[in-house]
Amino acid sequence: MSFQPSQFGSPSQMGVRPAAALSASFLTQAFTWMFAGLLLTAAVSAFVSGSEQLLRFAADFFLFAVIGQLALVVVISAGINKIGATVALGLFFVYAATLGLTVGLITAQYTLPSVATAFLSAGAMFGGAALYGATTKRSLVGIGGFLTMGVIGLIVASVVNIFLVSGPLGWIISFAGVAIFTVLTAYDVQRISSGDLAAQYGSMEKAAVIGALRLYLDFINIFLFLLRLFGNRR
Repeated sequence: MSFQPSQFGSPSQMGVRPAAALSASFLTQAFTWMFAGLLLTAAVSAFVSGSEQLLRFAADFFLFAVIGQLALVVVISAGINKIGATVALGLFFVYAATLGLTVGLITAQYTLPSVATAFLSAGAMFGGAALYGATTKRSLVGIGGFLTMGVIGLIVASVVNIFLVSGPLGWIISFAGVAIFTVLTAYDVQRISSGDLAAQYGSMEKAAVIGALRLYLDFINIFLFLLRLFGNRR
């Protein structure tokens, strides 16, 4: 379904909300692809964590995998209008599969109960934030800039901590990460349900892929930060 971008701004900026059925359709498509991506990541991660050879492979090529994953996110986000929704969706699943390698390597360092607890806790926090974003009458559009700055700050602090190896700074980064990506979940869900992404990208299909990618990243980051905070290492 195609949408004509408005010259006056997004639906949220204009104070316009789509019909309930259309809003639900936006969310259904985005969450469908998001959950499919998470299932693929979980399957690859479980397979990797159970294989010594794959764990060694993931460790040897960890940096290359991370760089490739970042490149895929940039290509999908910045190039979706050129590559189209179908290709972007395919790249999203490639991204989800490759992330399974790195997630498998990370989770293999923790006990299974810790991983399960972090996953369930992340699901509860993500679900609560998503519900708030979908139902609140309060516009969250104004916090987008602050959230972007928060994510950039997290990245910079994480890079700095690679060299400092500071335990207290690591805890602060993890707590901040959980908070920022939980709020981002509510923000992203509202942008999807309000039709902002559909208006920005000109079609429901493209909006569903971008929405799925953003929700997927929100959940994965909440999970990994929680695991870092409360996980018990093997």
